[in-house]
Amino acid sequence: MKRQAIVAANWKMNGSLPLIKEMISGLNSVKLAENVNVVVCPSTPFLSAFALNAKNENLQANIHLGAQNVSEHKSGAYTGEVSTDMLNEVFVNYVIVGHSERRSIYKETSTQVAHKVKAVLNAGLTPILCIGESENERTSEQTDTVLASQLQPVIDVIGIEKFIDVVIAYEPVWAIGTGKTASPEMAQATHLFIRQFLANANELIANKVPLLYGGSVNAANCEELFAQTDIDGGLIGGASLKVDEFKIICSSAKGS
Repeated sequence: MKRQAIVAANWKMNGSLPLIKEMISGLNSVKLAENVNVVVCPSTPFLSAFALNAKNENLQANIHLGAQNVSEHKSGAYTGEVSTDMLNEVFVNYVIVGHSERRSIYKETSTQVAHKVKAVLNAGLTPILCIGESENERTSEQTDTVLASQLQPVIDVIGIEKFIDVVIAYEPVWAIGTGKTASPEMAQATHLFIRQFLANANELIANKVPLLYGGSVNAANCEELFAQTDIDGGLIGGASLKVDEFKIICSSAKGS
């Protein structure tokens, strides 16, 4: 079963205009495997600059612009929020939704995340839906329960058929920015659970959904992680701010 492989860069609240230019130049020299897409998600103020520089540099077509967040609302009195229409105007293709930092720091619920996924899909954009468990939840063997509780509200709101246009990023919270990484075997087992959970609703759809691993992925561990059967790429944090390292990670992705 062929699935799109995706490597997405989440810059979080980092980056600069010079880094955007350096990244675009670097990525234009990367040779990507067939069926691999790269997504760069800078902070909102840099989206327009990325789009303009990408156009001026004739950035290769399988490298895309993504946003780190979006409002579930179409428009209105929501100071500081960004709508899907605004993202479309600056040529965004992907949107990270439900990142663990949005859930923990800004108290986004799984229901709110589900409505954000719906808004992104309705705008013709691709959501990168983030799910993951804390270290305590992993230790107490609650991982499967937590992931199911984060996925089911999205299924309830958009329907399983819409997952054909959704990317899921599994990001164990205990491995984000900590230097800790799930072993390839542990990551594969969790990705398999996610795919099987989706398959309970629709096996055909489940087999087509790209599943990304996010949790201290770097140039040293990416190849082994990407070789796992149900890992279709990565959501990259700190390593995506280092152009040379991110290029290695992108080159390691294998379109299945």
